[in-house]
Amino acid sequence: MRLSKALPVRLLKSAVGFSLAAGLSAGAVAIGIEDVVDGGNNYPWEKVEIAGTKCSDGSQYKFWVNDNPNSNDLLIMYEGGGACWDYESCSGALGLLGAANPNGLADGYITSQKANFVSPLVNGADPGFPLRSKQDLVTKDWDVAYMPYCTGDVHVGNNVVTYSDPSGVNPPINFHHAGYNNSTAALDFLNTRLGAVNRLMITGFSAGGVATAAVHHEARQRLTVNKVYSLNDSGPLFPAPDGSYNSRLLHDTINVAWDLPSVLSNMPSNFDPSDMGSITKAMATEYPQDSFAYTGYSTDFNFSRFSYERFYPGLDESGILALWQEDQDLLVAEMNKYDNFSYSIPWNRPINDSHCSTIVTFIGSHSCPSVRKKKWYEAWQWPWSQSWKCAGTSTSMTSFLAQWVGGGVLRLKEPYNAFNQEDPGMQIIGPQIDSAL
Repeated sequence: MRLSKALPVRLLKSAVGFSLAAGLSAGAVAIGIEDVVDGGNNYPWEKVEIAGTKCSDGSQYKFWVNDNPNSNDLLIMYEGGGACWDYESCSGALGLLGAANPNGLADGYITSQKANFVSPLVNGADPGFPLRSKQDLVTKDWDVAYMPYCTGDVHVGNNVVTYSDPSGVNPPINFHHAGYNNSTAALDFLNTRLGAVNRLMITGFSAGGVATAAVHHEARQRLTVNKVYSLNDSGPLFPAPDGSYNSRLLHDTINVAWDLPSVLSNMPSNFDPSDMGSITKAMATEYPQDSFAYTGYSTDFNFSRFSYERFYPGLDESGILALWQEDQDLLVAEMNKYDNFSYSIPWNRPINDSHCSTIVTFIGSHSCPSVRKKKWYEAWQWPWSQSWKCAGTSTSMTSFLAQWVGGGVLRLKEPYNAFNQEDPGMQIIGPQIDSAL
């Protein structure tokens, strides 16, 4: 797969799709991401279409399975790509603050750049870059179910809505928020297709990260599994028990638009349907034998915009991030109550607005709770351009995953720092990715 100049060059700006351009100029030959990184996969994917499952436009939903005959472990990846709940967001009028794949899924979607390169976890390896070797991950050679996202409802909606143009200029949109039916039908299929599973990792990024929490109970009820790991990348359901909490307006809005009461009624009794953030407690206590983890940046300026921008008009970036960090602190305090919850929360990565730490590459997704400015007598330490240092242990995402799946409980949260912004390697790799936007 090679890119041509006719194709758009953009990268995951809402985790919707990406390509990588390097050194392009007028008349130059475009360089695809596959020409720059040692990554992707060549799995013999099996396309699955289940009658009655739909994308937002009513077209057939599709997902893909790779069944490795030598594996009894399964990774389920829920794809991200925004969300929507009204005409402006569901029509695409809001651009990045909308939902992915509004026109359904092509038969060859699994070979697209996004599906092929977006997840090192799916591919079983953190891709290699020039001067940086490829690294195998704990999920190498696992069976994989790749769940694309085309319903605008974090994979759990249960409603068909006609959204009308407030201006009356454009025709209404008949939108299928069919994520719940798609997700549960897929789980039932996997139970029949794969049988008993030894280790299951449920993961996803952005909207798919929300799904890891929201679908966990259904997966536990519908699959036969020995051990379950749930990794939420940048899709937090923050505590919001009443209207004084920052995320309550978002939760109330999607509750109505996606008819979540019809779905949440299936949750365990220790889930409080009046507080979606109670899902942390509900899953941790209902399934104490399972291992849960959250990862995401404290300066995520993508999911935070979905959470607050339309509900608190007039906020600038610093105001939005201030609300995000308040909510993130509440989530950390909640996770700390349960012995089976881990987290890795770096401060910032100058890729994709610091949104998602397990996509494309793990470069810059390390976490060091003791990171600080160098002291004057440490200025000589390499790299000289870096004024920050990790005074303790810096845990890479590769190491975090290996320790977590190995039974460890890790709780890593960085304070403010500009380590990644000053890192020479990030200054090379980051622009190669983000300058293509």
